[in-house]
Amino acid sequence: MTRRQGGGVIFRLLMFLTLCGFLGLVYLARHPLLRLAGSFWVAGDQPGHADAIIVSGDDSFAGDRASLAAALFRAGWAPQVVASGRMLRPYAGVAELIARDLESQGVPSTAVVRFTHHAGGTLEEAEALRGLVTERGWRGILLVTSNYRARRARYIFRHVFAPGVSVAVIPAPDSQFDPRFWWQSRNGRKLLFLEVVGYLVALWELRHDQRGTEPVPGTLQQLLIAP
Repeated sequence: MTRRQGGGVIFRLLMFLTLCGFLGLVYLARHPLLRLAGSFWVAGDQPGHADAIIVSGDDSFAGDRASLAAALFRAGWAPQVVASGRMLRPYAGVAELIARDLESQGVPSTAVVRFTHHAGGTLEEAEALRGLVTERGWRGILLVTSNYRARRARYIFRHVFAPGVSVAVIPAPDSQFDPRFWWQSRNGRKLLFLEVVGYLVALWELRHDQRGTEPVPGTLQQLLIAP
């Protein structure tokens, strides 16, 4: 009886030491793991010639999405840019702000399509934009959104848009979210948490739709190479 108790104590001690060792390794590797968690959401595609560039609504304070969309337009990837945004007042909305940012960075007003809507989220925005894309007969779209939102936006838009419409998601570096150090700021932690929840909600809402696929990720450096 004493031998069994002694063996049990030794086993529990070994298990405790193993657990401590594992937790120690996780602690030492915490920064690479956190960076991996942040970069997972920055799912980008290589740009190709498209019918239009769509800037999804609610851009950052610095206008990061509009800046990248303007750069893509100047590089010749598409002849038109859609400033998509929800209405804030009966007489103004986010689309007007994005359009102004685009025009201030070299996109002619004649090439800017202001698209206002009342969408309360990414799924509703995609459904609203589907009507515009269908009406214009566009077959290729470059969707510009924030880096942390890219994976969810790609999943949603590829499910919502018609099967014949190609959607390439181009992630814009966001001044409020750095995937290398997101955990060091309250806003970075908040954005990642909300994105995880939002992605799970999107998976549930689109669970019966099998159209979405995951393309080969591109790199941000490839975005500004002239076609």
